[in-house]
Amino acid sequence: MISSKQFNKEISIIIANAIREDVGEGDHSSLACISNKATGSAHLLVKDDGIIAGVAFAQQVFNFIDPTLVVDVKITDGSPVKLGDVCFIVSGSSQSILKAERLVLNAMQRMSAIATKTNQYVKLLESTNTKILDTRKTTPGIRALEKWAVTIGGGENHRFALYDMIMLKDNHIDFCGGVVKAIEITKQYLKDNNLDLKIIVEARDFNEIEQILSTTGVYRILIDNFNFEDTKKAVAMIGDSCLTESSGGITLDTIVQYAKCGVDYISSGALTHSVHNMDLSLKAI
Repeated sequence: MISSKQFNKEISIIIANAIREDVGEGDHSSLACISNKATGSAHLLVKDDGIIAGVAFAQQVFNFIDPTLVVDVKITDGSPVKLGDVCFIVSGSSQSILKAERLVLNAMQRMSAIATKTNQYVKLLESTNTKILDTRKTTPGIRALEKWAVTIGGGENHRFALYDMIMLKDNHIDFCGGVVKAIEITKQYLKDNNLDLKIIVEARDFNEIEQILSTTGVYRILIDNFNFEDTKKAVAMIGDSCLTESSGGITLDTIVQYAKCGVDYISSGALTHSVHNMDLSLKAI
């Protein structure tokens, strides 16, 4: 996984780019009718039930826009919220608050939706030893926010990007000419380039699992699109050789059954690509 320094750099890039996109040469609506000396306060109002996420990000946005803005946090990230709750109050320059408003809301609404959905999966898995993982199926440009939201909801991050973990999927295996060949070439590549990256390999059937087990150096086997019974059999075959992960259309209705098959992890792209934004608003008070 990426370091905290890399992650913080990603967040800084997201903020700078979002402000560039939204504000550009200036917020002419506010500049036109609000004095640059005007001050005020606004609160972040919750209009849905769920898990709040993005409060810490909002603080960073306000600080980027105007370090003199003061944010009084009432509810922290990861807390359950309900209709009518106030997460924070921001006070200071009225122009600065308005400049930050849309980025704060857009980010928090999506992050809260992801955290809420992730938390639903996490709660279902509480009676098992299985952990929920996200994927790279994220919105281009804001991956760091979406993966942050998954952790706020209680889930765990898979690899952040293509550079921090090796994941040999079906296309890699087919283009390379077989799963064993792909693994062996990958291990040599890592050695030649002095890279210390974990290797995950996708298995599409029992034959590929047997081939993977005939090699060494694989950190986790991705048991992809197996049914319940075949997943149980696959987990038994793998044993303690390496960690196991299930994926492929696993939903809230089926996740517990897959977890009971004994897999260590379940990954779901739906955590980030299939959510409905939480309704939030930033209102002057």
